[in-house]
Amino acid sequence: MAGGTQSPRQKMINLMYLVFIAMIAMNVDKEILNAFKIFDVKFTSSNARLAEDNQLAMAGLEAKAEEQPAKYRPLLGKAEEIKKISDDFYTYLASIKDTLTDGIDTSSYANLDKTAVLDERWFTGDRYTKEGDAFLAKIESYKSQMQAVLGEEFADVNRVVQNTFAVEPQTNKDGKEIAWLRYNFEGYPLAASITRFTQMQNDIRTAESEVYSSLLQGQLSKDVSLSNYQAIVVADKTAFFSGENFKGKVVLGRFDNSLNFDKVVINGSEVENLQSGQVVLDFPAGNVGTRTITGELVYTEDGEPKSIPISSEYAVINRPNSATISADKMNVVYRGVANPMTISFAGVPDNSVSASGAGLTKQSGSSYIMNPGGGNEVTISVSGTMADGSKVSDSKRFRIKDIPSPTGTLRGEDGILKMQRNALEISTVGAKLLDFDFDLDLNVTGFKFNVPGEPTVQVNGNKLDSRAKDVLRRAQRGSTVQIFDITAQISGNSGYRLKKVAPVLIELTN
Repeated sequence: MAGGTQSPRQKMINLMYLVFIAMIAMNVDKEILNAFKIFDVKFTSSNARLAEDNQLAMAGLEAKAEEQPAKYRPLLGKAEEIKKISDDFYTYLASIKDTLTDGIDTSSYANLDKTAVLDERWFTGDRYTKEGDAFLAKIESYKSQMQAVLGEEFADVNRVVQNTFAVEPQTNKDGKEIAWLRYNFEGYPLAASITRFTQMQNDIRTAESEVYSSLLQGQLSKDVSLSNYQAIVVADKTAFFSGENFKGKVVLGRFDNSLNFDKVVINGSEVENLQSGQVVLDFPAGNVGTRTITGELVYTEDGEPKSIPISSEYAVINRPNSATISADKMNVVYRGVANPMTISFAGVPDNSVSASGAGLTKQSGSSYIMNPGGGNEVTISVSGTMADGSKVSDSKRFRIKDIPSPTGTLRGEDGILKMQRNALEISTVGAKLLDFDFDLDLNVTGFKFNVPGEPTVQVNGNKLDSRAKDVLRRAQRGSTVQIFDITAQISGNSGYRLKKVAPVLIELTN
């Protein structure tokens, strides 16, 4: 039997089949062979019922395709492909059964006790004959064709097909792995093989039925039923100004440009502007406040008129006359710093707003960067274009301030420090901006070092050099040494001259 996930019904069928095979293998009376006929007749009867059900499903799908061709024609095409693939494989199996029983009286399955008919046709030594290989190739072709048509949309059905017709090696009762074809057909009486082929035909019709069911029933049927859609009013914008016309569309919750409506009524008036499954609205927005839209969509389904109610609201607001301009950090801008700013006009899209000012650069949307130059203040002018083409404008002045004086640090600490001289020798001199709104990296490029009673040493870099260390060694315990005239630069902006850096005082503890 095939491996993988199977339904309880399929498991029961496989179990019954194996029981019959086991009984044959034990040389039970030939009456058992006639029991296969009963089993085969049941499969044949089931195949006939499935064929009728599949025909009805195809007829239903064809009717849907006539009613709404844009939606159902692709589904019908997929169903027709599945039917062709299924009929081809079904007919192939029927032809095998016919050739195997040619010239044999099948009225009694006791006449189908020979194993040589199929064994000689499919097996030769340790290999398969051309017909045996062709049978396996036909199974693989059926599976691959089904997979190509079903795709991801019907992954569950495809998984059942692949598992039902799996041809992986099987393990016998002795734990030995045997090729699928030999395990299922070699050495079995013809009655068992005929029944096996009929069962495979049943599996084909069952898989075909699953596809049709997925197309016409279940979740897909609910999704495509117009009674499960909700009418949605989609406005061109979320708010409208007094005196404007409302502009928007009425669409279904799941947009479908193949739909056509018989009649559309909005606020008591019939609307005739229908385009590609949507209703285009254009009427005066009304006075300031919340306005309502009511009406109905009328359509035909299964030959009967049906309707979907429309209910929505929109807001009408006064036209704006001022812009919103704000500095993201504070109400001033700093020289030497990239000041982030947000500039926008209420009710105006960002791509319709323009702003200008000395040192102002737009980044994206409403985000701008201000790099002020000289002077004590800068003016930012803003203009916007409304949806109706009218213009609005505003401006605002900002104060310009310099970056405050940095504070010198040693090992990241500032002020008067206590330290051993060997720690001072390896410490790094730095600078930082205390209580400043921007996080700037400062690089120290030089400083002066003084020990009481010793000449001042000019140091390049941010650590004591050999001359400074020599002077440090002559300092007395408890004396206070100074690091002053610290030269620092803003990382990435060396052209800006920072104010004088506050010194660092160190009291030697040894």
